[in-house]
Amino acid sequence: MTEFIQTIADLEAHYGEPGATSLRKVVRAMTPLYRRWIAAARFCVLTTVGPDGTDGSPRGDDGPVVMELDARTLAMPDWRGNNRLDSLRNIVSDGRVSLLFLVPGSTSAVRVNGKARLTADAAVRARFERAGKVPATVIVIDIGEMYFQCARALVRAGLWQRDDSAGLPSAGAFLAEATGGEEGGPEYDAEWAPRAATTMW
Repeated sequence: MTEFIQTIADLEAHYGEPGATSLRKVVRAMTPLYRRWIAAARFCVLTTVGPDGTDGSPRGDDGPVVMELDARTLAMPDWRGNNRLDSLRNIVSDGRVSLLFLVPGSTSAVRVNGKARLTADAAVRARFERAGKVPATVIVIDIGEMYFQCARALVRAGLWQRDDSAGLPSAGAFLAEATGGEEGGPEYDAEWAPRAATTMW
């Protein structure tokens, strides 16, 4: 029978003390270097927590994925998606969020933990206008802590040095599997790209 670690004390005893640098690297607001790094990030994973569990949502944009409102506040537009609203429900219910920013080619990652609120304020939404379109809402994130993640995970994965996508199932294949063939398939994949082109923002 597998034995599980069940207490924080046992966990800490198993791993030992954290490295001093891993604690000293934390900042509580934007700095010049973090500002440069996050401005280069077009992609992040937004993680939220709510009464029904957790959610990890990929977020990307054609330019910086977040806007800095001030040194302690970031804003992320919620562009058109599938309307499941998993992340947004969690933010309204709980507010705790984590963001993991990635920049292609860099083996570092930047992490932000904080509290988020959701606004449909017209003036805030207008700051993200693209070709006459604005996001439905904007996620406003109060930075609690920010720090870089060491490169080991991305180096181990060879994330930017490889392409393992050949032969993987498509979105249409996943949908067909989930619905017993009632929806999805090659037709879904063929229709997705032109449909998405008109609904990207």
